[in-house]
This record gives sequence, structure tokens and C-alpha cells, in this order.
Amino acid sequence: MRVLVMGGTRFIGVYLTRLLVEQGHEVVLFNRGKKPAPVEGLRVIIGDRTQPEAIQQLAGESFDAIFDNNGRELSDTKPLADLFNGKVKHFVYMSSAGVYLKSDQMPHIEGDAVDPKSRHKGKNDTEAYLAAQGLPFTSIRPTYIYGPQNYNDLEAWFFDRILRDRPIPIPGHGQHFTQFGHCADLAAAMANVLGNDRAIGQIYNVSGEREVTFDGLAKACAVAAGKDPDSLKIVHFDPKAFDFGKRKAFPMRAQHFFCSIEKAKAELNWQPQFDLVSGLKDSLQNDYLASGRDRAEIDFAIDDEILAAVG
Repeated sequence: MRVLVMGGTRFIGVYLTRLLVEQGHEVVLFNRGKKPAPVEGLRVIIGDRTQPEAIQQLAGESFDAIFDNNGRELSDTKPLADLFNGKVKHFVYMSSAGVYLKSDQMPHIEGDAVDPKSRHKGKNDTEAYLAAQGLPFTSIRPTYIYGPQNYNDLEAWFFDRILRDRPIPIPGHGQHFTQFGHCADLAAAMANVLGNDRAIGQIYNVSGEREVTFDGLAKACAVAAGKDPDSLKIVHFDPKAFDFGKRKAFPMRAQHFFCSIEKAKAELNWQPQFDLVSGLKDSLQNDYLASGRDRAEIDFAIDDEILAAVG
């Protein structure tokens, strides 16, 4: 297939692009040209997708499939969707499990209510637009994504403290369940959408096989780093007792947040290959340590504020 990947040079886009090329697809990237293509020799069309005239560069192109990896708002995706409506066999959209409304019943499953006030509301708006326009779309809703090249401080947040033998400040009781999905597993699920007519018009949750508590995540990171998980000093605190402003004291929402991935497994012929610890080891060795972050200066001011108050 001839495939257009929006982005393709950061995190998930890198994994997806490499996989599609390995599978024999002809891949074209569209991005701002700030980073090199992850595979040598790929054609890169340079443009800023937020500028409608930039998208018009694609008007003379034809693709079997499009992966929209970096559209956050409907306004990001609408020009692209409108341009290729009726001209593409599959439009794969990267959404987020963050669209779901907080619920007393877990895990989240596809079809659950969405949060109209979610900061990911634009993702849900885009899904609704693609469906209303009749595009042959598939939407992917990951939970927290981790792995090498992660530009969000998730696993790295824990490694920063564990490798420096610092206490781990965790909000609440530490027993909130969350869910991590490895970037390579996410890319594999996305690639399996291609040529799968069953996936058209569908939404899929994609993440790791199992959930983990915040305390358990800290311990898994310790195991990945070769440390005794029982030696960790985990400090629980009440986030409502502090005014951090826009600063983040913890990298995840202090609530249960996990999804069923059974639909993706059944309909995409897909199975996560990384368990949590093996995925964390991959991230630690091939990103955190490889980049020298273990030797970097880290600002622990918020931690120190919490630890001083908690005693």
C-alpha cells in the first residue's frame, strides 16, 4: 500500500514508520521537517498541518491509507479528511483513552460515555466528524504510552528518583490502577488495521495487557532498574493540601484509568508483546541511560516541598 503518515519522526510515528516499511509499504511522511525521517530514503513532504495551504500540497497525491498521528483538535484533521474523503481506503486516527468520562465501572470499553470537559475533547470531536462524513476510518485510543523516545515524563519520572535513591512521592493512597502500553505494541496494532475491513468505522482501546497500581508501577520501575522494590521509600501525600499552580507533582491523573483491550485483540489479530517490566527495561536501557539522563540535573523542588510538609 501507499501510506501517508502525518508526523513520523517522533515516538510512535518512528515505530509505526519503521514497521510499515518493514512490511513492504510505500511510506510518505508529512511533517515540519524538524527531525530526520526514521528510515533513510523516505519521501518527506514538509509543511505545517495547522496551515490549510500546507495541506493543499497533498492535493495531487494518492494514498491507500493515511495515519493521522498528531491531530489534536478537529481543526487539525478536518482539512486532511476533507481532501481525501472518497479517495482513500483507510483513514487511521490516533485518538486517546483520555476522552472517557470518569466512571465507577471499569475497565473502560469502547462505547463508554466520553467527558465533554476532557482536555482530549478534540479527539472525540474528530472521531465524530470522521464518522459523520462517511470516511473509512479507524480510531485508536491508547492509555499511557511508554517506551524509548517517550517525550512525556512517565517512566522517566520514576527512574529519575529511583536511580538517585530518592523517595517517591505518590498522590493519595497509591492504589489507583493505571495502564501503560508500549510504543512498539501500539505501532503493531495500528499497522494491523491496514487491509482489515472489519476495522472500518471502529474504535479500539490499545494498551498493555494488565493494569498496575501507582505503588506497583514504582516497584516495577525499580525491578527494571535492578533495584530491590521493597527498598523504595514511597511517600503518599494529599494533592489537595498543596497549591502547585501549573506545576505537575506527579505525571498521571490521580484516579483509576485503564481500558479493556479485548476488542483490539480479537478484531486486529494483535497481542501486546511487552509485559510491564520488560517494557520498562527497554525504555531504561535504550532511552533513559542511553541519553545520559541518569547523569542530568533534575529539579526536585516540588518533591522537596511535598516531603518537607509530609515529614
